[in-house]
Amino acid sequence: RGEGQGLSHELVRVDRPIMRIPTLAIHLDREVNTSGFKPNLEQHLAPVLATNIKAAISSKRPSPPKDGDEEKAPAAHHDVFLETLAAELGCQPEDIVDFELNVCDTQPSTVAGAMDEFIFSGRLDNLAMSFCALKALIEASNDPKALADEEAGWMVALFDNEEVGSDSAAGASSPLMFDAMKRASECASGQGAEPSYYRMLRKSFLVSADMAHCLHPNYMDRHEESHQPKMHKGLVIKHNANQRYATTAVTSFLFREVAKRAGIPMQDFVVRNDMGCGSTIGPIMASGIGIRTVDVGMPQLSMHSVREMCGTDDVETSYKHFKAFFETFSQVDQLVKVDK
Repeated sequence: RGEGQGLSHELVRVDRPIMRIPTLAIHLDREVNTSGFKPNLEQHLAPVLATNIKAAISSKRPSPPKDGDEEKAPAAHHDVFLETLAAELGCQPEDIVDFELNVCDTQPSTVAGAMDEFIFSGRLDNLAMSFCALKALIEASNDPKALADEEAGWMVALFDNEEVGSDSAAGASSPLMFDAMKRASECASGQGAEPSYYRMLRKSFLVSADMAHCLHPNYMDRHEESHQPKMHKGLVIKHNANQRYATTAVTSFLFREVAKRAGIPMQDFVVRNDMGCGSTIGPIMASGIGIRTVDVGMPQLSMHSVREMCGTDDVETSYKHFKAFFETFSQVDQLVKVDK
């Protein structure tokens, strides 16, 4: 809450580790190694912020009302937590009206391995692909020669909520990206130019870039024998006959041809027939608007863990591949004439 009655929407990140979700010691959970880790999501995942005695000693908030004082509704959040947020925002705890926060690992990313060939980091899925795509767009756009004869528009869309289904105002199921494309089409062709917009969609190409499953040296049987992505071997094109990925033979060829012309390595991933697989926003967007789509990703280990792992070379290779895509796709796209 700002001065007067106005409200200000602020972003906040607490870089220091202010809480932790401790696991139960194996001595008190003897079956965890045989039956697996099976927490009750309501009872066992509450983070520990502080002990009551430390909180009482350190809190700067007023004492509870005494007899005769006006009673107030119980606070929705602990005083210590509100004080921590207020300190980061530079305001008073009572100025915080509401918030929406996520708990994440605060340990910095690091380059690791005996040969300094790995990156250990939280949230590589999907910050790594987001970084590579955005860097490629910026670098490609800085070259006037690359834009001089380019008829297509270049775009990077970064969505929220992919891991929980994408059904949100900021997720891939929202009309956000395609509304932006329509506005861009109207600016180029004049207001109300819907036919131009739909022709643009038919000519567009979407690279759905999410992380991919690298061959795990301790679980090699979990990969299909002829499709085993490895680190330092380039981006992975994902294929699935059940349409869990949106890749087709044509879109796969086009993205692979971009890599071939730039001298960039590529790999393929097909899940075993006796196993299920995850999905991406690729099928959501391809089915929603009919845009040509290829699903790709950088190979990584420990996907969805607090600390994930990928190869250093793959970050540079992915960036170069995306940059080459921006710079050469319009020419490569002319190579394919689809039989009508």
